[in-house]
Amino acid sequence: MVAKQKILIVDDDANIAELISLYLTKECYETMIVHDGENALAVFDTFQPNLILLDLMLPGIDGYQVCREIRSKSATPIIMLSAKGEIFDKVLGLELGADDYMIKPFDSKELVARVKAVLRRYHPVKQEAPKPSAKLVEYPDLVINQTNYSVLYRGKVVEMPPKELELLYFLAASPNQVFTREQLLDHIWGYEYIGDTRTVDVHIKRLREKIKDHPAWSLSTVWGIGYKFEVKSNTLS
Repeated sequence: MVAKQKILIVDDDANIAELISLYLTKECYETMIVHDGENALAVFDTFQPNLILLDLMLPGIDGYQVCREIRSKSATPIIMLSAKGEIFDKVLGLELGADDYMIKPFDSKELVARVKAVLRRYHPVKQEAPKPSAKLVEYPDLVINQTNYSVLYRGKVVEMPPKELELLYFLAASPNQVFTREQLLDHIWGYEYIGDTRTVDVHIKRLREKIKDHPAWSLSTVWGIGYKFEVKSNTLS
């Protein structure tokens, strides 16, 4: 029997948390509910969730801090839940490592759909040789494998959320091709993010913090247009 995927629900509103749990349980997920940030961090290692639904306005340790601490040790996907709908709040959540951001109140069917979408994109890193059919790009000191969602940089595994890896793979799979922010939004995030081009900038910034430019390649800005994965000609030959 295939083990159920586990979702940690972190929300100080017991009614909302129970309702979310009910909908997800009907979809055959295993859920755990905690009502504050301290308990969320305490149960994370023991429960080992496949995904976290994280409210931002929590007593004590808020959702932003919870996200920051989890991201320091794990790439487990996080969907932030908040009544704050300002661009600043969304960008801050993304900068801290969230994979998605939903504004309360939200439709239960949309929540379930987003949970499924994020889980489809995410797979734990596996230390194994890629299969011939793997979606993989390889450059000096960099291997990006979108089949098992792993990145090797200078011989070491780099932990990154699914969206970061997908963006890096998409750019690296088309070396020296320039993509506008709108094109990247459409391909990686889909229609719901169109117009919010700052999302791309945030993810590029996070990638550059983890993957430094190499003499053979770099993650380059094309001013006024967008980004490209720049590769020297002798690397492509």
